[in-house]
Amino acid sequence: MNEAEIILKSVKDFFSSKMLKIALIPLIVSMIILYVIFFGMASIGIEALRTVAQTAQEGGEVIIDENAPFYIIWFTYFIVFMFKYSITSWLAGILFYTVGTVFIFHISVILTLFIIGFLTPMIVEVLHKKDYSHLELKPFGNIRNAITNSLKAIFVMIFLYILFIPLYFIPLVNIVALYLPLYYFFHKLLNFDVGSTILSKDEYQKIYTDNSSSFRFRTLALYFLATIPFITLFVAVFYVTYLSNAYFVELTNLRRKEASFE
Repeated sequence: MNEAEIILKSVKDFFSSKMLKIALIPLIVSMIILYVIFFGMASIGIEALRTVAQTAQEGGEVIIDENAPFYIIWFTYFIVFMFKYSITSWLAGILFYTVGTVFIFHISVILTLFIIGFLTPMIVEVLHKKDYSHLELKPFGNIRNAITNSLKAIFVMIFLYILFIPLYFIPLVNIVALYLPLYYFFHKLLNFDVGSTILSKDEYQKIYTDNSSSFRFRTLALYFLATIPFITLFVAVFYVTYLSNAYFVELTNLRRKEASFE
């Protein structure tokens, strides 16, 4: 089965009644959580930011609690500086709107990945019963290694965000710098979730090592799809469906080769 056939099969599987029902779960749960975060808690932060900006523009004194964390103090001084002068105030407005948009996108993707991780076994089971029942599943994934893998991916993602700070101020380059760390997280989490639900540890290492470029291409294509505003909340099930079909095809080829040597 070539790549085009895998994509067409995955699209067909995604639009089946069972998959569409599963797709509603991350959509509903994500929307509820995002509503609580951005329409509840965020309003407090926005109002505080507006007060600091207005005080800075009017030349007033902004009082900062000395016991506040250092990053809060630095951020407040940065806001005061940006809004104090007319030359930089309009830049600050553009900056915060841009950062806000990117932040919402990042949160929605991360949130959806964690939710879909709980649904991956269900999606794999549906596909396995439908088309791959001749293959024996040997999943090595468990709560412990799932948490370990997630923490490692989060740590590397945060490290990359910090490392790329100087690049955020370079036009065009800043787009790559903002989105590359999240792609790393996206790629690592999706591949591990799907691969560890279908394969044994040895099979996963063998298949991923031999086909790493193909899986990077697949997750990159899915990541571009995720950049369409809010679409990731609905099509997250397609991510797992597509990668599951790809891993099942590679597992079929691997088992066939092993059988030929016996």
